[in-house]
Formats: sequence, structure tokens, C-alpha cells
Amino acid sequence: MTAPAPPARRRARTVGRVLPLLLLVALLAPMALLFVQTWRLTADDRDLAGRERLGVEYLRALAPVTDALVDAQSAAVAARPASGEALTRAVETAASVDARIGDELRSRERWAGLRAGIEALGARGPADPEAAFAAYAEVTDLLLALHRKVRETSGLVRDPRSDSFFLQDGAGRDLPEAVVATGRLADLALLAARRPDTDRNRTAAELAALRVAALTPAGDLVTDLRAAVDSSESADLGPSVLTPLDTYQRAVEALAAHSTPAGRATLPDQARIASARLDAQSAARRLQPVILGELDALLAERRDGLDRDRWRTVGAGVLGVLLWAALGAVWLAAARRARRGAAEDRPDGDDAAGSGDTRWQPTGALDAEPRQLQPTGAAHQPAPAGWGAFDAAR
Repeated sequence: MTAPAPPARRRARTVGRVLPLLLLVALLAPMALLFVQTWRLTADDRDLAGRERLGVEYLRALAPVTDALVDAQSAAVAARPASGEALTRAVETAASVDARIGDELRSRERWAGLRAGIEALGARGPADPEAAFAAYAEVTDLLLALHRKVRETSGLVRDPRSDSFFLQDGAGRDLPEAVVATGRLADLALLAARRPDTDRNRTAAELAALRVAALTPAGDLVTDLRAAVDSSESADLGPSVLTPLDTYQRAVEALAAHSTPAGRATLPDQARIASARLDAQSAARRLQPVILGELDALLAERRDGLDRDRWRTVGAGVLGVLLWAALGAVWLAAARRARRGAAEDRPDGDDAAGSGDTRWQPTGALDAEPRQLQPTGAAHQPAPAGWGAFDAAR
């Protein structure tokens, strides 16, 4: 009789072959997820650094506009003739920068409003100093608003590093506000000398407010830059920033001393204020390119580091794929060897028959002619020729 072979061994072989494949797939899935997440995070940080560099470029273009606008305000308040060439040149340079990167920084609308205001100032012609002071105050407010807009849309205000954050805060907020407020303080001191005595109390209050508005961002600038130097790992940041910062700080201290009135109803000396304002503005003009240059260098170094991280991520991903492929090749070779071993363990008749039936059969089951069953001992004694009566009686 034939008996079917138990299927447990085949089932065990199937599990042993499929399990390594499942482990390979399970290893590839977390590797791919880790690679994608690392690539996205690196790409986001890299894009942020690139936008911040655009913001630095825009702030660098706005610096000459700030200086030229403050100088034009002083000339208008003092009723001095001014060519306006410096302001026109600065506006054209800033306009070219805005035309190139304004869409990405979403500054087109604010720049258009600022440029319209500047052009309206030039079209006014000679005017009353008080009216000119008010008109320029509105335009410089638009200028400071554009500084804030650029810092926000470029991501400078969200910079993750402490040194670059303090640098952008000093160059994009503190310094422009200090320069504008210092110019207003000097111009108001000039206007105060021309106002009647009945307006002296009001003028003193306005001067005190402008003095605070000028000295507060100047003090914040000093604090920000010293914090940037203390928190930075760059060895070049301290020597390059601290020297012009000391010059600016001395100029601001002189401005603070000269703008302090001797008495409650006494106005400060406008000549000394004007001189201190020129010194402070000159120091700020030398300081701002240094700050922006150091900030741009830090951002460029950060982006280069992120590029290196991306290449390392790619290298790690390629190495992981190669290792996975090697493991897959080892598994495939082992599976082929297992199949060849299983084929060699089969009986020879299995391959010859070609029926694929691997059930066990007794010896002689594959003989050409099947044998008939015989009584016990038939194989040792010859069969009688016939049955006799005696045999039948037995």
C-alpha cells in the first residue's frame, strides 16, 4: 500500500525561505523612512538659510537708502539745497534688488509704497521745515516697516542660531531705528531753536521722546552684538565687529550727553547734537556692512554644512541599499542551494516518472508488471499442477 508523506517538513522549508525575505523588506522600510525624513529636514534648513541670505542682500541694499533719506531730511529741515543724487542712486539700486528677489520676499507692495513716498518728497520742492519734518517722518516710517517685512518674510527673525539671530536683529532692526531716530532728534533740535517760547514745553517733551527713541535701539544694538560675539563659534566675528562697535558706542554716548537738557525747560544745544549725530551716523555707516557681511558669512557656512550633510545622507542611503542588495543576494543564493539539495534528496523514480507525486511507495511498486497476491510459502514451494480429491478433503 502507499502512504502520503507528512507535510510538516515542506511547511518548515517554506517558512525558512520566506522569513529572510520578510526581514529584508522590514529592514528596507525604516531605512527609506529615515532617509526621506533626513532629506526633508535638511532641505528645509537649507531653503531657510537661502532665504535668509536673500534678506541680508535686501537689507544691504536698504542701508544706503536709509542714510540718504536721513541726510535729505536734514537738508530739508535746515532749508539747505540738496542735489538728491545719492538718494536717487540708492533708490535705483534697491529697486533692482527688489525686482530680482522682491517676489520671493513678498516686499513688492511695501517697496512700491516707499518709492512713491520718496518720489513725492522730491516733487514737493522747497517747503516749510515743519512740514518737511513731518513728511520725512512718514516716509522713514515706511522704510522701517520695509525692514521689518524683509526680516519676517526672509526668515531672519526665526533664525535658529543665537549668533546669527543677534546679528540680524542688530542690523535689521536696531541700527536702522537708531539711525532714523538720531536724525529726527538732531532735526527737531534745530526746529526747536526756531519755535516760539510758548512751544518750549511741548518741544522739550518731543525731544525727550526722540532721545529715548534714539538711545534705546542703540543700546539694544550694543547688547545684541556682544551677545552674538559671546555665543558664536567663529573666531573672526569678535575682532571684526567689536572695533567698529566701540566707535559707534562712543558716538552714541556723546549724543546722549549732548541731548540731555541742563534744566527742565531748557533745550539742548542743537549744534552739539548735530555734531554727535554725524559721528553716530558715520560710525553706523561703517558698522552695518560689517554686521551684514558677518551674518552672510555665517549663513553661507551653514548652508555649505547642510550641503555636506545631504551628501552624507545620500552616501549613507547608497551604502544601505548596497548592504540590502548584498543580503538579498546571499538569501537568493541560499534559496537556490536549498532547492538543489531538495531535488537531490528526492528518489530517482520521481524525476523519471515526471508525475510530481512524492508519496512513498513500497519496493517494487514501480516494476513493469504488477504481481498477484499469493498464499504464504508460495515463493518457496512450487504450486501443484491441480487439486485432487484428497487435497480437496484436506
